[in-house]
Amino acid sequence: MTKRSASSPGTRRPEWAGRNYVLLTAATIVTSLGANGALIATTWAVFEAGGDAGDVGLVAMARFLPLVVFLLIGGAVADRIPRHRVMVAANTVNFVSQAVFAVLVLSGTAELWQMMVLTGLCGAGQAFFNPAAEGMLMSSVTGEQASRAFAFYRMAMHGAGIGGAALGGALVAFVGAGWVLAIDAAAFAVAGSLRAFLDVSGIPERKPGGGLLSDLREGWQEFIGRPWLWSIVAQFSVVVALIGAVESVYGPLVARDELGGARPWGIALAGYGVGTVAGAILMTRWKPRRLLLVGTLGVFPIALPSAALAVPLHPVGLTAVMFVSGVAMEIFGVSWMTTMHQEIPEEKLSRVSAYDWFGSTALLPLSTALAGPAEAAFGRKESLWGAVVLMTLVTALVLLVPDVRNMTRRPHGAPAAKGDGGGQADGDARGEGVAGLGAPVAPAGGPVGAAGAVPAPGVSADAEGAFRRNG
Repeated sequence: MTKRSASSPGTRRPEWAGRNYVLLTAATIVTSLGANGALIATTWAVFEAGGDAGDVGLVAMARFLPLVVFLLIGGAVADRIPRHRVMVAANTVNFVSQAVFAVLVLSGTAELWQMMVLTGLCGAGQAFFNPAAEGMLMSSVTGEQASRAFAFYRMAMHGAGIGGAALGGALVAFVGAGWVLAIDAAAFAVAGSLRAFLDVSGIPERKPGGGLLSDLREGWQEFIGRPWLWSIVAQFSVVVALIGAVESVYGPLVARDELGGARPWGIALAGYGVGTVAGAILMTRWKPRRLLLVGTLGVFPIALPSAALAVPLHPVGLTAVMFVSGVAMEIFGVSWMTTMHQEIPEEKLSRVSAYDWFGSTALLPLSTALAGPAEAAFGRKESLWGAVVLMTLVTALVLLVPDVRNMTRRPHGAPAAKGDGGGQADGDARGEGVAGLGAPVAPAGGPVGAAGAVPAPGVSADAEGAFRRNG
């Protein structure tokens, strides 16, 4: 792991904010500004082309399916070649796909299959970006201040998302979806350029492995041997799938039919962003001892936006609920990132993160594709209330896992506890651990793992997505 020296005299930058951390944060701010608006623009581009709820779900599925298919390969690749190269390549893919998407929408010639192909390219880029970004971010931070560094990173990411969501909703209403997609393409170009300057000279070279399948097996063994890890990923496979359907399909539909259009929805998403910033500020000061217990309790309020849309609440009430959800998401996200940083060896982080992302997003293609048919079969309100019940149930079930309740924050340099009381399935001495919304993110480079997978406003090929599972 790269060690960062203390800040030199005359600089106000804290010791944990090294060159790579600053570059990663700057790139994340840029992509968050573009991606939060692009999420809204993509939905309205489908509507403008004459699409309905089913078509919106198909476009979302087209994005998530390649993400799921290529995640494990992306994790193995990111542990084999320099991670910053993987990140730049993914940003390039997203720049090209979003630029073509923008041209088609602006020319009025975008067809459903074209939108599906282009969003599919974005999903493939994300599959390679997320594990690499997770490892790169965590390799840029070390020591006792890791959780504070992650909190500031996420605060910057979500702060940019506030402006991106609000501006995106307004621009879609006033200038159209095509221009918002063009802005997102430009953001990817700028972010890729910044990430090209990341310094990987201080990161130890990975030893050659026995091949791609061998790397995947090693990652699986690390993943399945930790009950706290696979149980929370299983939880988020359901949570992320439901939030994906709610925020990709039902939220825009409720906004269009009952709240007055894109602008109120953009403001509500901005309210979520304000909540994530508030949550990140809270987590710069608060260091809960039982990381995963506190984090998991923070997942319960994430079901509130689905309930608010089911009512539906007035836009002011919806925005307030989204704010609370954002605060709760950051409590989980920072706790998850700190746990991953503490427990997972750096040389295996991208592979473990890939299994995390794979499990957390595996049901997204199915849930988004079925959102339209579910509305037709059961009704929109009934589908939204069903999402609330399922999210609450799986979150309650994960609290039954001893490691989730008992995982504790260890002092810097302290060895992992033996047995399962401290949450270490293998009992190895990890020292400071590693190098991850998310958790994430990352996820990513953003919200790490489970936290990064949550479809929060503005999912992009960057883990900073979240949508947010960023947060």
